[in-house]
Amino acid sequence: MGKVKVGIIIVILIAMVGGYYFYLSNFRDTDEETVVTEVQDVLLKNLDTDYPPTPREVLKYYSDITKCLYNEKYTEEQLEQMADKMLALYDAELVENNPRDAYIKNLKKDVEDFLNSGYTISTYTTSRSTEVEEYTSEGRKYAKLYCTYTIKSGADYKTTQEVFVLRRDVDTSRWKIFGFDVVNPEQPAQ
Repeated sequence: MGKVKVGIIIVILIAMVGGYYFYLSNFRDTDEETVVTEVQDVLLKNLDTDYPPTPREVLKYYSDITKCLYNEKYTEEQLEQMADKMLALYDAELVENNPRDAYIKNLKKDVEDFLNSGYTISTYTTSRSTEVEEYTSEGRKYAKLYCTYTIKSGADYKTTQEVFVLRRDVDTSRWKIFGFDVVNPEQPAQ
């Protein structure tokens, strides 16, 4: 009986050592963070459940996507996904005037031209919340605000300011980009 007990204890010890070795060899540090690229970060935003609540936040998200398009590396599929996110921020009339396929084609060309010129978007600054001009026209709510993009080319910097007009959607009450235009295309940075 004594030899049987010793044999059982040895088998249990071997199983415990083997189990511990298996545990250690398959152990993953749960503190390791997965690195998410800027492109993945903008694509992770679910606009159905987490739509930006203010005109300024809409413009910030739009500008984050813009920076990714003009600065980061991404796949063709990711470019189309970012274009879809931008279209989701646009007012229905703006989307109607920019069919998806033509929009993506034009966006690719704009990005290509920008990059071939050696430019990157260094930073952007949106109007402060207190500087957003809200008004009503023909029964619809609008908001007007600005975004200044700092563009880098080699060691040179210049700024481009764009004015954005957003319109509140009647059905969802979400602020949508109704239109935008460049205010000062060639003003050098100071």
